[in-house]
Amino acid sequence: MPKIAYQEEAIDYASWKLFIVVSELGSLTKTATAYGTTQPHISRQITELERECGGRLFIRTGRGVVLTELGRRIAPRIRRWIADTDQLTNDIRATAGTPVGAVRLGILPSTAHPFVTTLYYRLKERFPLIQLTIREGQGAQLETWLENGDVDLALLYRHSPTPNHGDVYLSQVETYLVGPPGDALTSAPTVAFRSLNRLPLVMFCRPNSWRDKLDQVAAEHGMVLNVAAEVDSLALQTRIVSDGGMYALLGPYAIAGATRSLQLQSSAIVEPQLLRHIALAVSQQGPLTLAGKTVMQLVKEIANEAQTGAMPVDVE
Repeated sequence: MPKIAYQEEAIDYASWKLFIVVSELGSLTKTATAYGTTQPHISRQITELERECGGRLFIRTGRGVVLTELGRRIAPRIRRWIADTDQLTNDIRATAGTPVGAVRLGILPSTAHPFVTTLYYRLKERFPLIQLTIREGQGAQLETWLENGDVDLALLYRHSPTPNHGDVYLSQVETYLVGPPGDALTSAPTVAFRSLNRLPLVMFCRPNSWRDKLDQVAAEHGMVLNVAAEVDSLALQTRIVSDGGMYALLGPYAIAGATRSLQLQSSAIVEPQLLRHIALAVSQQGPLTLAGKTVMQLVKEIANEAQTGAMPVDVE
């Protein structure tokens, strides 16, 4: 492997970072755009790096560039070195009390706007060194990501009134029966749970703890829920409902988000109420970084504003 440290002159971090970027983009032109410079300038830098290495790192093709055998051999070690260097910088800044680094947040589709967009812009304004990565999934998927350490934090639903596993409950929401415009069943402010008996419903696919909870409540009332369609896409669920013939069971934020583009009407389910808690869950795979704790605090801050009316509540 070529020496990363000092020869006659140090081959610096920026040069190897450029090497990784070019290898990932596969194009000097795309790299130049990403760096805000020209293709000839990037080409000269790569040529200089190759001269320092004593061998070619890239092969120029009609479609861009690909790594040579030498480039392929050293790329994994360079990538690890870059990551370690970045992490060291982040650790130093964190030690100094500056939140810095990547935070991976898992969300339900319905929490994307304005909750997560508010979080994103607030981070950009107050903590620009925090890099927020958003992964969207359904409840079971979010649970798996948390368990595997694929996300650091997740916004999801809980059905128990008591938080566990370090969860922080942010708010409590009702469940609504959602129907098409002009639908008689959802024309009143509330609808009794018994009205759902054998009603054609579109619901999220299994495994899904919410589906399990609804089946349990239905059995307690001697009812059967007729799941006519299983759809994981919230946008597709609301489109199906808007077209008529089916109903959905959704929270207020999802409904508000959908009614921006669709005509829907809804009634809160009562007798019994179907209450859920929006929870902020933390992965148990390793301690939360200062950046992660900062994101967690901002999430609680935004949720509190939504509860007190300081921020419009129009997402699930």
